[in-house]
Amino acid sequence: MSSLIKVLIVDDSALMRQMLISILESDPAFDVVGAAPHPLKARELIKKLNPDVLTLDIEMPEMNGIDFLKKIMSLRPMPVVMISSLTQSGAEMTLQALEIGAVDFVSKPQLDFQHGMEMKAQEIIDKVKMAALAKVKAFETPKITPIKPVPVESRSVKKKMIVIGSSTGGVEALRTVLAPLPANMPPIFVVQHMPKQFTVTFSCRLNTLTDLYVKEAEHNDIAQQGCVYIAPGDRHLQVVEEKGQLVCKLSDGEAVTGHIPSANVLFDSVSEISPKDTIGVILSGMGKDGAEGLVSMKKNGAYNIGQNEQSCVVYGMPRVAKEMGGINLECDLKKIPSALLNVCFETK
Repeated sequence: MSSLIKVLIVDDSALMRQMLISILESDPAFDVVGAAPHPLKARELIKKLNPDVLTLDIEMPEMNGIDFLKKIMSLRPMPVVMISSLTQSGAEMTLQALEIGAVDFVSKPQLDFQHGMEMKAQEIIDKVKMAALAKVKAFETPKITPIKPVPVESRSVKKKMIVIGSSTGGVEALRTVLAPLPANMPPIFVVQHMPKQFTVTFSCRLNTLTDLYVKEAEHNDIAQQGCVYIAPGDRHLQVVEEKGQLVCKLSDGEAVTGHIPSANVLFDSVSEISPKDTIGVILSGMGKDGAEGLVSMKKNGAYNIGQNEQSCVVYGMPRVAKEMGGINLECDLKKIPSALLNVCFETK
């Protein structure tokens, strides 16, 4: 029994608790050791049952999930998968939870709850399994030290764009990378795996944390210096060159490497236009999305940076990219901003 993943479910809805128990117990990898209707009861059960993973509802009586998560990640860090709604407030609180240290989240179905939960069963199973393997750390209020802007008169840009791919653990990783960067960076294009209801909110949150201008990418956006373009959660993002300008192109279509948007689609697009002028970055995430695209970029002259294992929540995407030979430099997450500056700019 010791090899089973012990899960504690925390949710004020009796129906939701039962549905999660049924879904998880359908997989022999899990042992659902308990279920709590609110955080106060959950606190007792955590001490008693010592679970490996917690599923945690965001909106609950007695104490909301965000406040409880802060206590967990401060006093007893453990893998947590949030159960959230797809409302605007739900998206904001989910992103806050990921910044605090939750590994991932599952969104509640809005219509036909029972059928919707059945459709999400494999997603729930996969995310709880992955959370059990994730590296978590104690929550600390982030301290962002901005990098002094690079003086235009003394440095010149030698790269004209940056492309970034990230997934599980990427919300916090992207904040760490983007927050200290100066406003005179070349355009940055980002694929972060998350639902379409979350990417606008995510862009707005990032925009308040950096001197860069962060927005959700729109079709035919002309890329500007100092701007970050986040791929919408339900569309692929490509970059093309038109009349000497970099332009965002959004498209529907099938999932690539299991994802819409896909980092591979973004990376492949820049590999076709100006890879020698591009920096590729791959951050924390499960799976292999982005690895093949980085290999293609590197072969064509791009410089690629991968987040190292020690600083990843899930060392999946960066690991595969490294194993396939697509990485020039692997480093700690906190060192990536400085690495970007060193590669982007040169002394005149």
